[in-house]
Amino acid sequence: MAQTDHRTLRRVLRREVAGTIGLLADEHDFRAMRRYDSFSFDDHTTYLQHMEALLRTRALQGSHTTVALFDPEDYAEYCAAKGLDPDSHTSRTRFTAELAATGPAVPYDGRPLTDLLPTLVDEAVRRATWEYAATLLTRLGACAVCGEDLGRAAFARASHLLVRILDTAPPGERHLVCSVSGPPETLVAVLHADDDSGRTELDENEALEFTTVLAVGLATGSPGGLVMRTARPGSPDRVHGWRLRAYGLEALTAGEVFDAYCTDAETGELIPPESNVDYCRPPDLGEGSGPDHRH
Repeated sequence: MAQTDHRTLRRVLRREVAGTIGLLADEHDFRAMRRYDSFSFDDHTTYLQHMEALLRTRALQGSHTTVALFDPEDYAEYCAAKGLDPDSHTSRTRFTAELAATGPAVPYDGRPLTDLLPTLVDEAVRRATWEYAATLLTRLGACAVCGEDLGRAAFARASHLLVRILDTAPPGERHLVCSVSGPPETLVAVLHADDDSGRTELDENEALEFTTVLAVGLATGSPGGLVMRTARPGSPDRVHGWRLRAYGLEALTAGEVFDAYCTDAETGELIPPESNVDYCRPPDLGEGSGPDHRH
């Protein structure tokens, strides 16, 4: 009886323990791990099938699992820095445990891995974009005239503009996209800011990433734009747009927004306009009252 009670208590405790699983998302990463003798799998499809079965079993047992993106190159660097043997189950376990706090990860919610993998990859892209944009802001240094930190000034300006955009926008489900062109690649950030009851709901990480990318565009004067689409039941979607300028946004006319939405960005060919969509000039943001840095 006592033995049964102990097993029951352990099962209860097991449900209280959160776990992290490092996932090799694609064939390239999977092949990189096959160099290690301690890595048992030789087929990526079979690997994913067993991984999904493990995730489902843990979910049925009531255990919470976070799925992290396992990068073999980062793993090799981690082992070299820590003096660990990379051909070891223990080393992989230590690296995976740190991924939960430092790397791209999403909670397992019962979805098939074919549906979860794109979400995990998107999270990795988002994190990489933010880290790169934040690095660019840091490298701007101080203003040669007044000594102000240019990155901080741009971030404060971007934060103000985002608040003004949301304050002046019509209520509804609001989807914002900010893109900044420049070498080596275009930075893109997405923000969902729904307001159906007079209170804007934001994901803090999304807001931070969006503001950082916008700040890069404002500080560097790189070509870019910001578009917001608002949806409300029973009404046409409304689309507003701005062109990025040095430390500011220039409102697009209704015609310019229409042209931007109805032109293929890669080919330049026209795209038929969507039905039940209004292309509008955005409200005045009253930018002059916000923080700025000009000389």
